[in-house]
Amino acid sequence: MNTRPDTRTARQDPRTARQDPRAAGKDTRTVGQGPRAAGQDTRTAGHDTRTARQAAAAQIDARGTDEADWRAADLARSLPRLRIPAGPVLVVAAHPDDEVLGCGGTLAGLLAADVPAHTVCLTDGEASHGPGDPGTRGRLAARRRAELGAALDALGPLPRPVHAGLPDTALDRHEEHARQVIADALTRTGAVLCLAPWEDDLHSDHEAAGRAARRAGRDTGTTVWTYPVWMWHWARPADARVPWHRAGILPLSETELARKKAALACFTSQLEPRGEDRAPVLPPHEIAHHTRMFETVMR
Repeated sequence: MNTRPDTRTARQDPRTARQDPRAAGKDTRTVGQGPRAAGQDTRTAGHDTRTARQAAAAQIDARGTDEADWRAADLARSLPRLRIPAGPVLVVAAHPDDEVLGCGGTLAGLLAADVPAHTVCLTDGEASHGPGDPGTRGRLAARRRAELGAALDALGPLPRPVHAGLPDTALDRHEEHARQVIADALTRTGAVLCLAPWEDDLHSDHEAAGRAARRAGRDTGTTVWTYPVWMWHWARPADARVPWHRAGILPLSETELARKKAALACFTSQLEPRGEDRAPVLPPHEIAHHTRMFETVMR
């Protein structure tokens, strides 16, 4: 999951960008593409899109939508249940923990059913605690790799992940490299389904990972579904910014959910305070969004 996204929309040098680790993600996507096809004024549409995204991202530093509101929405009843296609599955993460937050229970179920499952982690999440010297970031990267290994063992165990080692908070600048890593993994594993972060999650690393996965899926003829992470924080039930018509759920058993919770507990660097007066990246109210009896994807 890594750091909280912020309200910036222009590409910035990460050395000069705002360094609050809860706001390291940045939105650098080109906007206004849909209205172009419809013949609308793309300048106006682009401004409206940026304004809407900035308004949503401004909510990130607040507590966010309470899990009780999502429970009241009863998504398990209102969204269609999906069936995983038969065959190997590849799960892509922008940071160590995204794959468990988004679809750890599904991974546990696949392994229990002897379905081959593989993972790719595009960055080491070394920026989750904010600015630091290379040694500090290197130690955090090593810690997060070790946490991910323990988490994957708790789910199955899973094969060792592919670590691309791309820069945390700058994945949008390495999107083509990410696409190639994902495409290579899809080809090598023969995956029939790729699960990746949602490309509109309001965290630039998540969005870049989702876009790269979509492109890799087109290149290899692989179905791609994307999972939201930060959406549960900034969106609300029936939110018009969310493509609910593309959403579906993957139900979990009690055993699968228990394995997911055990895996999440391995990410201590994200669950513990990051220093004096600095909250964890994943406080309990965020974990609550990811420990339901189902997981959600966008088709």
